[in-house]
Amino acid sequence: MTGKSIVQKNVLITGAGKRVGAACARALHDEGCNIIIHYRSSMDDAKLLNEQLNRKRPDSAKLIQADLLNDEALKSLAEDAILAWGGIDVLVNNASAFYETPMAEVTEQQWHDLLGSNLKAPFFLAKYLSSSLKQRSGCIVNITDIHAERGLKSYPVYSIAKAGLAALTKILAKELAPDIRVNAVAPGAILWPDNDLTDAEKVNILERIALQRKGSSADIAKAVSFLIRDADYVTGQTISVDGGRALFC
Repeated sequence: MTGKSIVQKNVLITGAGKRVGAACARALHDEGCNIIIHYRSSMDDAKLLNEQLNRKRPDSAKLIQADLLNDEALKSLAEDAILAWGGIDVLVNNASAFYETPMAEVTEQQWHDLLGSNLKAPFFLAKYLSSSLKQRSGCIVNITDIHAERGLKSYPVYSIAKAGLAALTKILAKELAPDIRVNAVAPGAILWPDNDLTDAEKVNILERIALQRKGSSADIAKAVSFLIRDADYVTGQTISVDGGRALFC
């Protein structure tokens, strides 16, 4: 039996210019969704993606630039997203700052940056979009991390922020029920970080994955699509897409 169509749903994806966000944008667009591509600084990547999607289907993608650490920009992003096609059906909170913060060196600015992008922005976007999502029986998908549960060494602030987003998923599922479903996808080793890992570090990570390989952005996009299209009776849940890495943490 084939899954239900998600044609013509209007989807806002934060941090959609590249990597996992762009993969989700392409996958959902291929299923018939209209995509709002949010970006902060990845303008060239976002513009290219926007052009590619609109070539496939005219007026099916729009660009919105916003700094998610700015309160007014967050509110404007939500308002502009609603105006784009008259409402939002799906919010995918994907945008995420990620960098090392050894405990002894953490600054207040790093705390503000990492919790702002990974936790505060998803909360307030959910707040600002809740009326539109409720009217359209919509849903929210948060992109968390398998390290939300146990933490990644030398990344305490990032891990705390993702743990907060995992908790927020359950909290919003209660607060926004029964009209809006809220779920999460927790990636494992999907894309290597922009800061290069050594070959030895990569081998060490792969050895702790049950499937002995890293995943792809498409694996995350498939899970996001499932939660939007086929999970009408699922809320407050997190799907780990990690090749079984959590089994060895």
